[in-house]
Amino acid sequence: MNSRVGISASSITRSALPTTVVWDPAMTAYDFGPGHPMAPRRLELTARLAQALGLFDHSHVAVEAPAVATDVELLTVHSREYIQAVRRVGADPSRPDDARGLGTEDDPAFAGMHEASARLAGGSLLAAESVLSGRSVRAVNFSGGMHHAARGKASGFCVYNDVAIAIQRLLDGGVQRVVCIDVDAHHGDGTQGIFWDDPRVMTVSLHESGLTLFPGTGFANETGGPNAIGTAVNVALPAFTGDAAWLRAFHAVVPQLVAAFAPEVIVSQHGCDSHRLDPLTHLNLSVDCQREAAAAVAGLAARYCENRWIATGGGGYEVTGVVPRAWSHLIGMVTQRPVPLSKPVPEAWRSYVQETYGEPTPALMGDDVDIWWRSWEVGYDPADEVDRTVIATRKQIFPLYGLDPWFD
Repeated sequence: MNSRVGISASSITRSALPTTVVWDPAMTAYDFGPGHPMAPRRLELTARLAQALGLFDHSHVAVEAPAVATDVELLTVHSREYIQAVRRVGADPSRPDDARGLGTEDDPAFAGMHEASARLAGGSLLAAESVLSGRSVRAVNFSGGMHHAARGKASGFCVYNDVAIAIQRLLDGGVQRVVCIDVDAHHGDGTQGIFWDDPRVMTVSLHESGLTLFPGTGFANETGGPNAIGTAVNVALPAFTGDAAWLRAFHAVVPQLVAAFAPEVIVSQHGCDSHRLDPLTHLNLSVDCQREAAAAVAGLAARYCENRWIATGGGGYEVTGVVPRAWSHLIGMVTQRPVPLSKPVPEAWRSYVQETYGEPTPALMGDDVDIWWRSWEVGYDPADEVDRTVIATRKQIFPLYGLDPWFD
């Protein structure tokens, strides 16, 4: 790690890793309006549940409010013309900019769009700064994860790509290699595109196939630009993939490539729209599986990055029953206070949701399912659609790192 990073996690006891949790109620201003799937209350409910679970109440956890990212900071990954367009549309939502994706059905114009979007970006910048300075080893911005935003265009509910902005800040701060692990049900196309030809960044996305889901990209043959071949990794899973198959795919691709790439920091995007109850996608995962994915990323950060890990949220549109539990589990993993799946959801939180929104909520923090999965070492099954997806990715990428696509 570059000497400008001030702390070595290996010298810190595992139970006391300094952690930054980014949160401020002002982040709910990212609001596309009534009826839009990206309901800002999912953020408020997550923070309230995490607080009820005691996840913010530890001496090594700092809950910090982000600033609105400046234009200079946004310019590290976005074009000046695009930032100016976001400002114009936010100042006058009656004048959309369809060419830049502003004022569309997915990304409706709203007053204050620039400030609200830049605050989410500021949250992931805060996370990156905390790791670079050594103030924290891990950080989480569950309000972030806007991975569809491109350099000059909004897309898929995402205006500014806070994930890419955080990664670029790490690079500018002296970090030499970053792996971005994206487990949202949708392909992380914006982040992949921004770092398409940058050999310092590996983007790994496990998502529902573009044959059945927006944005229609993210296939195994998308492997990076001419200067960075092998740094874009895509696992395009068939619709209705469940827990066991998803975990088999993750563990057949991600740990091997993280080990080969040897990142100094892991940045992850944890959209929980892969859940079986999500109204916009077709995957079939449980909260238990999503928690297991966060645990796996935590393990990779501990093994390869001296615990340096920045986690973000992302998609997730089952707003009361899934998102707050999934992201509270994520916060628990980042802060090293894992929440047991069998733990009852705090009654005060459930009552608040019922009284405020008139919606019932699950009684337990997990979905009470079996997430046992078969390791790739048991062999490839050509009749299995998920295995065919996995081997397609391994064939494209593994040889570039000296790995055997069949056996490593």
